[in-house]
Amino acid sequence: MRLSRYFLPALKENPAEAQIASHRLMLRAGLIRQEAAGIYTWLPAGLRVLRKIEAIVRDELDRAGALELLMPTLQLADLWRESGRYEAYGPEMLRIRDRHERELLYGPTNEDMVTAIFRAHVKSYRALPINLYQVQWKFRDEQRPRFGVLRGREFLMKDAYSFDLDEAAARRSYRRMFVAYLRIFARLGIRAIPMRAETGPIGGDLSHEFLVLASSGESAVYCDRDALDLPIPGDDLDYGGDLEPIVRQWSSLYAATEDVHDIERFEREVPAERRLQTRGIEVGQVFYFGTKYSQPMKAAVTGADGAEHAIHGGSYGIGVSRLVGAIVEAGFDEAGIVWPEPVAPFRVGLINLDPADAAVAAACENLYAQLLARGVDVLHDDTGERAGVKFAHMDLLGLPWQIVIGRRGLERGIVELKRRATGERIELAPDDAAARFTMHGNE
Repeated sequence: MRLSRYFLPALKENPAEAQIASHRLMLRAGLIRQEAAGIYTWLPAGLRVLRKIEAIVRDELDRAGALELLMPTLQLADLWRESGRYEAYGPEMLRIRDRHERELLYGPTNEDMVTAIFRAHVKSYRALPINLYQVQWKFRDEQRPRFGVLRGREFLMKDAYSFDLDEAAARRSYRRMFVAYLRIFARLGIRAIPMRAETGPIGGDLSHEFLVLASSGESAVYCDRDALDLPIPGDDLDYGGDLEPIVRQWSSLYAATEDVHDIERFEREVPAERRLQTRGIEVGQVFYFGTKYSQPMKAAVTGADGAEHAIHGGSYGIGVSRLVGAIVEAGFDEAGIVWPEPVAPFRVGLINLDPADAAVAAACENLYAQLLARGVDVLHDDTGERAGVKFAHMDLLGLPWQIVIGRRGLERGIVELKRRATGERIELAPDDAAARFTMHGNE
């Protein structure tokens, strides 16, 4: 992509309303634009990040055996009355009447609707287990939306729902999603720690939140430092195998949000030198809620014994748009964003220092073409801005790699390659720069 033809409306000044780094940097870098309190337009570069996160989430869930569908954002209030949640859910749920005076709501979550879908079409235990998921925009009317996309009113969410015959099978589904989340967050380039948490309005008695540790996080967290070094399951993971040892390993170390923190247990189980008290950003949560929805909504299947059994359910959420802000909070410096490579809007920023120089322009065009031919996402700064402006803009945007081509370097037959995360710079021939990305693949 040529920057001269791209829509990247960067801001020169820090927005006054931005209180934390991710909000400030996402606005300044031209990733989002605020339209109302807690409501944002995702501009082209920000949307590229969002789509890359979606792709990784979808890939891992598909691998874990979940099936994607798409439910409507507007739901009938009667469904929520049937489950008993309509009056229990607070004012953050947007309630609507259409022209026929039918009561609707803009769904903040979909347990009720997906249970109705299951109830209508699945009658036998032989069809189980089933896990259905979607990636959908949702709305919660937060009283005080703040911190940019970390606490917005409209947000993109992945929500999955499992259906099983009994508790034992449902806990296997829970473990499958627990492990899938470990892999998803690792593939996104971040470390998310699962912590025991309250179930809230979703219900049930078993839940884990996945939190990215960051000083700007809204939740106080307490954990064993050893949790930061636990291994992530590799690509050879068998989702059909026994995942209990993995979940047990992660669950055996103390990790809790402030809502369920047990200070006596924390001090008893965790040596003083390993006690970590910090803050975290929730990026996902998993729930097992048994028959909370199936019993009032009469969602049952016929078992092998010929009797009807209320299904046991679970739900599993990931804040896709929230993740963009969390990733920024986990990786930035005084110059701007530092993206993990898998989710960066572009992998490489190609900077032409002398666009009026024919030889430099030709070298940039040649390298640009080589990189594109290798499947590398490139943002080519071919504008007429001063070098300092180009460097500052590229650092602000935070692309993992920068290739700088100028007249003086080209006379020596070299270009400069800079790694954004470390600031490391090396000089190499233009063709070697292109070949380097072939060698490194999609690191």
